[in-house]
Amino acid sequence: MKTKLVLWGTKAEEQKVLIAISLRALENKVDIYTFPEEIVTEAFGKQLMDEWRLGKEVSFPEGYTHLEKDLSMTEGLLPDELKVSRGDLIQRAQTEWHFVVLSAKLNEAYQSEFSELKEKIEQLGAYDSATWNTLKTFWGKVQTQVRDKNLFREHANSLRDGVNDLFAKLKDLRSTMDDEFNKTSDEHFKKFSSTLEDIETRVKEGMNLTVIFDELKKIQREFKDTKFTREHRSKLWQRIDDSFKTVKEKRFGNNAYNDSSPLDRIQKRYNGLLNAVGKMENSIKRDKDDLSFQNHKVEKSEGQLEAQIRQAKIKMIEERISSKEEKYNDMLKTKAELERKIESLKAKEAKQNEINAAKAAAKEKIAADIEAQKAKLSDDAEKLEKAAEALKDKDDSTKKESAPTEDSLLGAISTTMGEALNDVVDTIKAVAEVVGDKIEEKVDEMREEMAKQEEE
Repeated sequence: MKTKLVLWGTKAEEQKVLIAISLRALENKVDIYTFPEEIVTEAFGKQLMDEWRLGKEVSFPEGYTHLEKDLSMTEGLLPDELKVSRGDLIQRAQTEWHFVVLSAKLNEAYQSEFSELKEKIEQLGAYDSATWNTLKTFWGKVQTQVRDKNLFREHANSLRDGVNDLFAKLKDLRSTMDDEFNKTSDEHFKKFSSTLEDIETRVKEGMNLTVIFDELKKIQREFKDTKFTREHRSKLWQRIDDSFKTVKEKRFGNNAYNDSSPLDRIQKRYNGLLNAVGKMENSIKRDKDDLSFQNHKVEKSEGQLEAQIRQAKIKMIEERISSKEEKYNDMLKTKAELERKIESLKAKEAKQNEINAAKAAAKEKIAADIEAQKAKLSDDAEKLEKAAEALKDKDDSTKKESAPTEDSLLGAISTTMGEALNDVVDTIKAVAEVVGDKIEEKVDEMREEMAKQEEE
C-alpha cells in the first residue's frame, strides 16, 4: 500500500500547483508539499511520479511550501485552500492511511515484544521449554495478524526473520541438552537392563517368585520417575511388562494373565475420558478468565492503539474458546455414548450371569434325572432277565411260540427305554424354556448315551 500521493490542484482557486503528499505512519503525520506550476519542470514532475512516489529520494527545487498535518478521519486530508479535481483519490488515501498507521503501530508493538524475547533468549545458558513455548505463542499471534492482513508483508518478513534466528538459537541449545539427555538415558537404560536380566535369570531358575514380584513393582516405580528417551522407555517398559506376565503365569498358572473384558476396556476408556473432560473444563475456564481480564483492560486502556491491541487479543481468546468448546462438546457426546455402552454391557453381563446360573441348575437337574433313569432301567432290566429265564424252561411247543414272545420282550424293553428317554428329554426341554438358551447338544449326547444302554 503506497504512502505517497502526487496530483495537480489549485491553491486559493487561482494558482495551479503540483501537490505531493507523504504519510509518516509511526508519527501519524502527513507532509504536504506544494510546488507552483512555474517551478515544476517536466523532468521534476516525472521524478515525483516515478521515483519519489515509490519511496526514492528526490531533490526539491526552491520555491515550494511545506505543511505538516495530523492524520484524522474526521478532518480533510488537505487544507481548505488546496483543491483537487480527484477528491476520491484524497478520500481513499485518507482511509487507507489510517489503516497503515494502525498496522505500523501494531508492528511496533510486536517489535517491542520481539526485542524482549530476543534479549531473554540471548541470556539463556541452557534450553528452556517455557521460553520455546513463549516464542512459539508469539509467532502464532504474528501469523494470525498476517492471515487477517493486519500486518504488511515487509513487517511480517522482518518479524519472521528475527523469530527464525531465535528459534535456531533455541534449537542449538536443545541439541546440546539432547546430547546430555541421551547420554544420561543410556546410563539409566544399562542400569535397568542389568537389573532386569538378573530378575529374568532368577525367574528361569525358579527362585522365590513373591520376592521377585515385589522387586518388579519397585523397579516399575523407579522406572516411572526416571527420565529416558522414547526408545529406551519403550524397550524397558516392554521387558518389565513381560517379566510381570512371566512371574504371574509361574505363580498362578497359564490363566493368570487374561485379556480384560469389553466392559473393563470401555470403563478404562471412560475413566480416561473423564480425566480429559476435566482438563478441558479447566482450560476453558482459564481462557474465559483471561477474556474477562482483557475486557476489563479494554475499558481502562490508555490510548486507541492499546484498546485495539486488546481487542485483537480478545478476538484470539474468543476463537480459542470456541475451538475448545467444540472439542469439549464432542467429548461430552463420546462420554454419553460410552455411558450407554457401559449400561448395555452391564445389562448383558447381568443377564449372562442369570443364564449361567440357570444353566448350572439345569445341568444339576439333568444329571440327577439321568441317574434316576439309570437306576430305574437297571431294575427293569433285572425283571426282564428273570422273565426270560423262566420262559426257557417251557417245552418245545411253547418254544415255537417263543419268537413272538421274544419280540414282545424286546418291544417291552424298547418301550421302557423310550419312555425313560422321553422323560429325560421332556425335562431338558422344560429347563431350556426357563434358561432361554439352546441346549440341543446336551439332548443329542443323552440320546447317544441312552442308545448305547439300549444296545447293551
